[in-house]
Amino acid sequence: MQTVNLLCVGKLKERFYADACAEYQKRLGRYCRLSLTELPEQRLGDAPSDAEVAAALEREADAIFERLPRGGAVIALCVEGRALSSAALAGAMADYATRGVSQLSFLIGGSFGMAERVKRAADLRLSMSAMTFPHHLARVMLLEQIYRAYQIQAGTKYHK
Repeated sequence: MQTVNLLCVGKLKERFYADACAEYQKRLGRYCRLSLTELPEQRLGDAPSDAEVAAALEREADAIFERLPRGGAVIALCVEGRALSSAALAGAMADYATRGVSQLSFLIGGSFGMAERVKRAADLRLSMSAMTFPHHLARVMLLEQIYRAYQIQAGTKYHK
């Protein structure tokens, strides 16, 4: 059974996001060992400078690397990443398992994104879409896609 780690910058505040995440966490219990870690998002003013944003992203990167489990594959969600279909993500996850990679760590940055050094350290840069989504919604979407990937691998009718 694979271990799936989600490292997310920022805390879910809205109940509807938390409820959706809880539902997919429950469903995923049959297919993987799931760990979800929330890391603090750096506070910035209303109009931060580029230098302030870069410094905040570096502090968040330090927190990510401190909590990132050693070994396994690292998948960073970022807009400039590869856009995969649900079936292709299922295939990539199955390919990691076939190669003996039993641990997958998915990274979701905060509202300003993710430091470049974190993206460079990733085995896969994954884009959910060319559109922009709130990072809290991205967490729900990612959990659903991981669940869908396991459903595709199991051959169920969930993925039509």
